[in-house]
Amino acid sequence: MAAEDVQADGAKGTAFRRELWETVRTAGGGLAVALLLRILVFEPHTIPTSSMEPGVVTGDYIVVSKWPYGWGRASIPLNLPLFSWAKDGRVFGHAPARGDVIVFRLPRDPSEVYIKRLIGLPGDRVQIVRGEVLVNGKANVRQAGGRTFDHDDPQRAVPRVFETAQNGKRYLTYGGSEDGEGDNTDPYEVPKGTYFFMGDNRDNSLDSRWPESIGVGFVPAENLIGRAEFIGWSWKPGASLFKPWTWLNLDGGRFFRRIS
Repeated sequence: MAAEDVQADGAKGTAFRRELWETVRTAGGGLAVALLLRILVFEPHTIPTSSMEPGVVTGDYIVVSKWPYGWGRASIPLNLPLFSWAKDGRVFGHAPARGDVIVFRLPRDPSEVYIKRLIGLPGDRVQIVRGEVLVNGKANVRQAGGRTFDHDDPQRAVPRVFETAQNGKRYLTYGGSEDGEGDNTDPYEVPKGTYFFMGDNRDNSLDSRWPESIGVGFVPAENLIGRAEFIGWSWKPGASLFKPWTWLNLDGGRFFRRIS
């Protein structure tokens, strides 16, 4: 082989290694930026249950913002205990507001992620009487909105009820009954550094009305992931990751809908 051929082969090898390194560096940088955005800015989640109907339904792919409440261990992948030294386990923390729809890690099993509406703040006294929510002895205002049918169970007729929290936040719930399980409770005293949550689908939500051992219980501030902001897109009932023919079974009417 001529010297020129050896030099040419060496130049090609150097160019290939340089190009490979640039590709790896670009891909690694992109992954680092994506991870940083996921930790600090937003996080996507797919809704697997109907507990937050009618606002959020099974199959919704939602975007959760991280900054409204600051950052805690729940904000970090693998739930790493990086902020145990901070007040309530959060840095740059801001108190959430009654009526916010929040995504959090389940206290008894942090690998599970739940979405519910915030009803009680630390120090609040919460009670449910005949389906009506009382916070510190004052009932959330309710207004009937007619009847409809459950998104996941079209044979189930449910009453629509508009509820207004004491800070003026108004949202739509499925009212349910007045004497069902969870419709009449003893008072709950929300401990310092924790929150009380309920699902909007009041007769079909396992939430803070039940103790931590079987439900949600009180949720520590450090378990909050962020505030649910909007629905990116949504799959219709019956779509499944294990059924490729259903992947395009999308519900276009729910795309980019704000969560309130």
